[in-house]
Amino acid sequence: MGNTKSSALSKELLEELKSNTKYSEAELCTWYQSFLKECPSGKITKEQFEGIYASFFPGADPTAYARHVFRSFDTNADGTLDFKEYIVALHLTSGGKTLQKLEWAFALYDVDGNGTISKNEIQEIVRSIFNMIPADDQTKLPEDENTPEKRAEKIWAFFGKKENDKITEGEFIQGVMDNKDILRLIQYDEPQRIKDKLKEKKQ
Repeated sequence: MGNTKSSALSKELLEELKSNTKYSEAELCTWYQSFLKECPSGKITKEQFEGIYASFFPGADPTAYARHVFRSFDTNADGTLDFKEYIVALHLTSGGKTLQKLEWAFALYDVDGNGTISKNEIQEIVRSIFNMIPADDQTKLPEDENTPEKRAEKIWAFFGKKENDKITEGEFIQGVMDNKDILRLIQYDEPQRIKDKLKEKKQ
């Protein structure tokens, strides 16, 4: 019963996901069915994940960002996301608690997985975020954050670090909780705002 091939979620996994996310049993079961339809193997590959992400950003290139997001959720580093990793990813990116979101954001920015963030890693993620911002929207950004380099510099300066220093998870979480502006700088626009923008363009 508990294997990924069966069309029903195991009791244990259902209970675990219900207690760790905001989703109901009915929602989880429905998602599991559609997950298996899309991914009969019970696993999402990096390419499939990038495809799903691309469908959300028709006018931009989210490939690099999707790759980083995938890496941060592939907790057992097997190159695929199972249903549990997928649901946790959905939950965190769409409405997890602030602390959980920040722990995930740290994992996202910790590109090499060594437990600290360097200035280069911040630049890499910020660059991938910029790939998803349509060019005309980039021109509307404030002067001191309208390029990936400027935005990364602004984030780094906020933490008061020297060029070759590192940011630990504790420093990162505390720093972002203390300053909402940094939270805005480290993440991508809310999906709702993207949807609104797409609607405007269609009219």
